[in-house]
Amino acid sequence: MSFRGGGGTNASSGMGVADLSKITYTELQRKKVHRYVIFKIDEKKKEVVVEKTGGPAESYEDFTASLPESDCRYAVYDFDYVTSENCQKSKIFFIAWSPSISRIRAKMLYATSKERFRRELQGIHYEIQATDPTEMDLEVIRERAN
Repeated sequence: MSFRGGGGTNASSGMGVADLSKITYTELQRKKVHRYVIFKIDEKKKEVVVEKTGGPAESYEDFTASLPESDCRYAVYDFDYVTSENCQKSKIFFIAWSPSISRIRAKMLYATSKERFRRELQGIHYEIQATDPTEMDLEVIRERAN
């Protein structure tokens, strides 16, 4: 007897990456057009697509409020800070958001597609895997950046 999942994508295959996802990330990285980008997997297209972007003036709270409470997402956040030497710096964080209450199928799909997607994004400084908002709060980001 063979087991077949709910049709559609093979969870181990990984997803493609939409060109717009790469372009939008480059705009965040090089041009500082966005403070953050939230990506989701489009299962029909079998690729990672941009779900939302946040403007340069948006806060970390705006970013975290944009993540769904019960579904997985990938996100990139451009964190600006000032060092102890009073230098303005910026670090790009890749966040794999997989809330503990999300569907198991979604968690598996995002987990198996993460590395392929992450490889497409050159210049990420830090990666955070979060299953709960406390694992990616602003203090965690600050500590990692310094």
